[in-house]
Amino acid sequence: MDSLDLSRRQLLKALSILGIGAMAGNAFASSSGKRLGVALVGLGYYSRDLLAPALQLTRHCQLMGIVTGSPEKIPYWQKTYGILDYNIYNYKNMHELANNPAIDVVYVVTPTGTHRQFTEIAANAGKHVWCEKPMAMTVQECQSMINACKKNKVQLTIGYRMQHEANTKKIIQFAREKPFGNIREIIAEAGYNNTSDSHGWRADAKLGGGAMYDMGVYPLNAARYTAGEEPLAVTARMESTRPLYKDVDETTEFELEFPSGARAKCATSYGRSMNNLRANCEKGWYELNPFQSYSGVQGRTSSGLKLAASPLNQQATQMDNDALSILHNLPITAPGEEGMQDIAILEAIFKAAKTGKRVVI
Repeated sequence: MDSLDLSRRQLLKALSILGIGAMAGNAFASSSGKRLGVALVGLGYYSRDLLAPALQLTRHCQLMGIVTGSPEKIPYWQKTYGILDYNIYNYKNMHELANNPAIDVVYVVTPTGTHRQFTEIAANAGKHVWCEKPMAMTVQECQSMINACKKNKVQLTIGYRMQHEANTKKIIQFAREKPFGNIREIIAEAGYNNTSDSHGWRADAKLGGGAMYDMGVYPLNAARYTAGEEPLAVTARMESTRPLYKDVDETTEFELEFPSGARAKCATSYGRSMNNLRANCEKGWYELNPFQSYSGVQGRTSSGLKLAASPLNQQATQMDNDALSILHNLPITAPGEEGMQDIAILEAIFKAAKTGKRVVI
């Protein structure tokens, strides 16, 4: 241990007695360009079981705070992660993050219908924002989020973890290099069969429920990065067969038309298990199956190339990459504009399903 480490530990020990040790620790980390303090907004399954554990694996981030509307959850987080009292917020006092230098990034992990509100509160508090996908309910909300972050000179990043995953990055590379010639057809499907008689906010249209908003962003975004171009038009069909989904779509099927002539046949569902991505090209094909699972993403090509699953934690990789974009002012893998493009297409999908007609995007 060198003298700098020793003095740092001594100082933090002294400051901890005063109740400001965690803040000081974050100040050291941020000034050295290594770690950013992250506050998770919303403490549901994704935060509790995936993001919080992943933050323990990151090199450039650390879990410093939480924002929750459920005070009964706080003891677990304090016991498990040592979250200090002054780094705990609720949805009504979240704006007070502006006075907390321990928090550099706010990660919004609440239902889609609340993303705009919490993103703007965080941005106005001067914090960088990581927002889970889909970005928001409408293009208008997306633009409002982008504007708020630009006004406050903070980064806005959308949580497209797949774009950080090794085999998915290979698919994105194939779109540029065309190793099997031009793409003719893309098949992208993501869904699961919910057998419960309840589905929480996912059955609530106002909060962003329904298969298309919830799971449909996977095949939609995958079709775009697999094609390497933006769609021109869409046709779509939606259905709900169970009373649970009377206000939202249980299954959505949509087809995207691209300028190159390629077409993407996509599907998402709460009633069918699906998890595959395939590109059929002029001289062969390649696929990922599964393509959007939290681990084990793997695939193959018609030439015999195996795309083996990466051992890296997807969420940790995503957050470290996004942290480096902040620390070193690097290009963002999935900025707000990327999220807004998906929502623009999603709005066209809903219009096409409602009218039964082809909709130009």
